[in-house]
Amino acid sequence: MKSTWRLLRDAFDRLTIYLPIILAAVLALGTYWLVRNAPEFLAPLPKEAPTHEPDYFMRGFSVKNFLPNGDLRSEMFGKEGRHYPDTDTLEVDQVRWRSISLEGLVTHGSADRGLSNGDGSEIQLFGNAVIIRDAAKSQDGTPLPRLEFRGEFLHAFLDTERVKSNKPVVLIRGTDRFTADSMDYDSLTGVANLHGRVRGLLMPTQPGPKP
Repeated sequence: MKSTWRLLRDAFDRLTIYLPIILAAVLALGTYWLVRNAPEFLAPLPKEAPTHEPDYFMRGFSVKNFLPNGDLRSEMFGKEGRHYPDTDTLEVDQVRWRSISLEGLVTHGSADRGLSNGDGSEIQLFGNAVIIRDAAKSQDGTPLPRLEFRGEFLHAFLDTERVKSNKPVVLIRGTDRFTADSMDYDSLTGVANLHGRVRGLLMPTQPGPKP
């Protein structure tokens, strides 16, 4: 009986010696199993670049832009509009627009299709494009004749008050008429740079009433 008890005690002593190693091995196997079976975290997907697809539409609409003091800067009307997020542009069918300069000069235009940038400071007109600046007076009282631009493409810059085109244009200033292959008009200086085949028709000035 004592011999059996001694054997059991010796076996228990040996087990006690190796118990920390056995426990460490069990913990290691358990950790390995958890790592293998734990759910994987999804890596963040790269942000996709916006495509040239409209993110919203408008029909029978008008869009207004205002100056910091609250005065109306420009207004655009259209039959249908599509906004493209990749370029932050608004494409408009049957576009009509008007703008008011800081000097109070009123300019308006129309075209088959228009393309405006995000803040409305630029608008490109395509197809039967017309831009008209109404007759007015400058701040010093000088009469400013009516200006009219016509062409298949006109690019208006509202902030700098310029009108450009790389295609044939017609410029009507008062009763004078000019045609050119391209144009760059600066409203602030009143200078129109006409390029290519330039032709002009100058009408004689009507004499004023005699005193």
